[in-house]
Amino acid sequence: MAKPSPSFRLLVAAALSLAAGLAAAADAVTVGYQTGIDPTKIPQADGVYEKATGSRINWRKFDSGADLIAALASGDVAIGNIGSSPLAAAASRGLPIETFLVADEIGSAEALVARNGSGIATPRDLAGKKVAVPFVSTTHYSLLAALRHWGVDPAKVTILNLRPGEIAAAWQRGDIDAAYVWDPALGKIKTGGKVLTSSAEVAKWGAPTYDIWVVRKDFAAAHPAFVARFAKVSLDAIAGYRADPRAFAANPGNIAKISRLTGAAAPDVVAGLNGNRFLNRDEQAALLQSPFAAAVGRTAAFLKAQGKVESLQPDYGPFVTSRFVKTAR
Repeated sequence: MAKPSPSFRLLVAAALSLAAGLAAAADAVTVGYQTGIDPTKIPQADGVYEKATGSRINWRKFDSGADLIAALASGDVAIGNIGSSPLAAAASRGLPIETFLVADEIGSAEALVARNGSGIATPRDLAGKKVAVPFVSTTHYSLLAALRHWGVDPAKVTILNLRPGEIAAAWQRGDIDAAYVWDPALGKIKTGGKVLTSSAEVAKWGAPTYDIWVVRKDFAAAHPAFVARFAKVSLDAIAGYRADPRAFAANPGNIAKISRLTGAAAPDVVAGLNGNRFLNRDEQAALLQSPFAAAVGRTAAFLKAQGKVESLQPDYGPFVTSRFVKTAR
């Protein structure tokens, strides 16, 4: 029997490679998300990520970054939407993940609210009060940064670790005096309280925070095309919003989809969109090349000073990459 020609062998190899690629694309990928309000919720609701990647995606909702970090650490989740503070804590522990996309720079969409009747008229009144916040979250970091800015000793504040849903319930019962949180809990507590500060102000005081997308390094190495396409869908959604924010917010379909995924009321969705800054492709590429890693390092150092992490990495660059934003074309 004649041996197959080199061209035939190449054809077979290409076919097998294509088949393997199609099989890999059909594998299910578990992606964790939170209730942050941003334009990427639209393609999530519409199944655009699945179409772009050719994969089935299992979307898992998490109440806090700490819970999502645990799922990433165990391998239950391949890609996750967390805050820059949970990233700093996870990277300090050496968790093999990397930031590949910035969902938003957090502004007034996260805020510290004092409950009516709590006796808190000024920030200094927080001493001796019960303040709830999800630990190791962006709001936890922002709360500590705000207390430092105001000269309030955190040791004199009873800081309680509660998830957003638990915060809303504790607020309604009158069990807490203040809370630093995001929507939908933020919208619920605002009606019965006074905003003392927001993450937009805290950023001006030198402690900016971000919502980001991270990926396990082993998954990124095995499926770079999936991550790049995931990034492209996200960047396209952000670009669509930036093109005309008013029209986006005026579209009831957009608001309904975000509301369904986050649990936030329609007015709070609009406020949340207005309360964050969304970065375009070039801004993201520039931020992720080095400034973001430096910001994560500063966040980690602050958390260590507060006793929230045990040790620091010599360099946080390995936990940040701009390559997927650059290849997301």
